[in-house]
Amino acid sequence: MPVTFQVADHDGLAVGTITVSRPERRNAIDHTALDELHDCVRQAAAAGLRALVLTGAEDQFCSGADLKELEDLRFTRALRRALDDLAGLPFPTVAAISGACMGLGLQLAVSCDLRLATPDARFAVPVAKLGLMVDHWTVQRLALGVGHSTARWMMLTAQPVTAERAHQLGFVHQLVEAGPDGPGTAVLADAQHLAGQVAQLAPLALSGSKLGLDLLEVAPDDVGTAGGDPAEPRSYREAFERAWGSGDLVEGRTAFAERRTPRFRGE
Repeated sequence: MPVTFQVADHDGLAVGTITVSRPERRNAIDHTALDELHDCVRQAAAAGLRALVLTGAEDQFCSGADLKELEDLRFTRALRRALDDLAGLPFPTVAAISGACMGLGLQLAVSCDLRLATPDARFAVPVAKLGLMVDHWTVQRLALGVGHSTARWMMLTAQPVTAERAHQLGFVHQLVEAGPDGPGTAVLADAQHLAGQVAQLAPLALSGSKLGLDLLEVAPDDVGTAGGDPAEPRSYREAFERAWGSGDLVEGRTAFAERRTPRFRGE
């Protein structure tokens, strides 16, 4: 299975781990993996956990959405539901990151409360290379995590940020050196240890603190909202749907498959 969920006992307290495993695609998420990921998040919500770790197999976190299957807005809407449920879990979540943390992978990382990474990790939002957009919630969370200026750099240049820089900015809370079994194993072990420590804290205080922090994420003023959703301004949703319905998106996907530089036309 591309995504698995396991529960371990930490001093009598349940700590879960969700692992994305599509190593042949650097753990890129396709429709099947997204469905399984969302199902694992639902299982975690119902499992009586005190903390959850999210990671990727074989020294890669997640290289993004699998562009071989990414075709329309249905995928993004399903992703939004999965990310909402992940971010909305009432207990702390920890991302254990090594290797690629790009696009959708970064969306998973910002949906978690805490992030540990190895020095080889790279963070990027390369949507402008493909002619698409991430939703406004992701933009907001990214800006809160790395700062407004760095978020602009990442989104408007499509350039990656190193783990060291992400740590300096406070986006990565702890850097973990690779061990003899590789960076993925080392960061997962540290993340599970941290999750076990967090699991011993007061659950109601933690869930209340998460709520208080989430309430700081107030959407900017705009003329109306998308479908009555106060979390996403209407103007951003309109731009989002234009990008996802554009010829540039077709060109971006085609160029990616053909391993060439895309020729965008802005239409």
